[in-house]
Amino acid sequence: MYNKDIILLFGGKNMNLLIKNILLPNGESTVNTFICVSNGIIEAIGEMPEGFVADETLDGNGMLAIPAFVNAHTHDYMTVLRGIADDLPFMKWLFEGVMPREDKMTKEQAYWSSLLGCAEMIRCGTGTFCDMHLFGGASAQAAVDCGMRACVSRGLVGSEGGQRRIDEQLAEIEEFKGYENISFMLAPHAIYTCDKEFLLKVSAEAKRLNLGINTHLAESVTEFEDCMKANGCTPTEYMYNLGIFENKTIAAHCIQLTDNDIEILAKCGVSVASNPKSNLKLGNGIAPVYALDKAGVNVCLGTDSTASNNSLNMFSELNYCALLQKGKLGDSTAIPAEKAFEFATINGAKAIGIEKLGRIEKGWKADITLLDLNVPNMIPFRNPYSMICYCADGSEVDSVILNGRVVMKNKKLLTIDEEQLYYNIRKMAEVI
Repeated sequence: MYNKDIILLFGGKNMNLLIKNILLPNGESTVNTFICVSNGIIEAIGEMPEGFVADETLDGNGMLAIPAFVNAHTHDYMTVLRGIADDLPFMKWLFEGVMPREDKMTKEQAYWSSLLGCAEMIRCGTGTFCDMHLFGGASAQAAVDCGMRACVSRGLVGSEGGQRRIDEQLAEIEEFKGYENISFMLAPHAIYTCDKEFLLKVSAEAKRLNLGINTHLAESVTEFEDCMKANGCTPTEYMYNLGIFENKTIAAHCIQLTDNDIEILAKCGVSVASNPKSNLKLGNGIAPVYALDKAGVNVCLGTDSTASNNSLNMFSELNYCALLQKGKLGDSTAIPAEKAFEFATINGAKAIGIEKLGRIEKGWKADITLLDLNVPNMIPFRNPYSMICYCADGSEVDSVILNGRVVMKNKKLLTIDEEQLYYNIRKMAEVI
């Protein structure tokens, strides 16, 4: 697959990094300071630790430092399918547009497609993603090779062929168990692709392995109506009645919810990964994010795949999230910019289960994005969260530090050979 020697270019984890002359959000304003990073952790902010000697220094003059985003729901291997089945009804998009193309893909193609997704995410300031895939090892290896964090789960459907897919997930867990930045969940795809017995089987396996559940839930009207007809309850009630939410769960989409559904999700500690642009493009609606947040649900944000979005840009997602709730509710105070920013950072880390990720604080993981403020859409610069949510589009991302390593500097990716990557993707696109 990829020439993994390239990851040696950015050095080892023990490197000391100094980010000087950098702006940090401070309420509705900013503060000019410096950040010391050692062993992948933010060692100090605004004070030089005794004996600290920088191996590398980044000059952040004219830039704002923010936590790297957490994309809480995507399908990274599908990046090559961007634009392949646009403007189709949801079920036709899935079963006639996407799945036949997936069947043509090989594991190596899935790897390159995943690496393309990683390149796009890094360029848009994302450092961590929660992935549901079909090709064991592809997205995990892509994340390892470019320096990202990933929570990986093989999409599981059943009952037919279900055990084989579970075995593939177990093999992937074994293969990548030594990589600290790769974690795992089990991913029953949805209630319309998994029967009751298989859902129970996956839930039991998750409990045995102490892994969380990553699933799609209440995404479409068809799913909701079919579940009511077949089971006499909503999709959320159905999963709750089966005990699925006894596991730590990330539920993607959650558009078709009743008040009781929201109470269930809050009571069970389910994290909801909202995907505003994908839900709009596929005509599935607008998730009740404001109500979920008010009920105490941990709301996070995802892009979904480029086959449905068609980008992996988290700046766009937090913008859409805030604006849609304001417009839907007729309330300009609903989901303020800073709240949407939390959805895209610390809430995503919480959903995946990564501690001390999603803030720029002493002792927290050094996943940091530097934004160039010397661009027209960021001038004049005022409230940092408002600027990020309503003005930024991702093109401002200048440099990205992940786990204390500089993976993009001055807009140049350091861990990915883009020329090789784009050549392989264009060849694949002709076939798929």
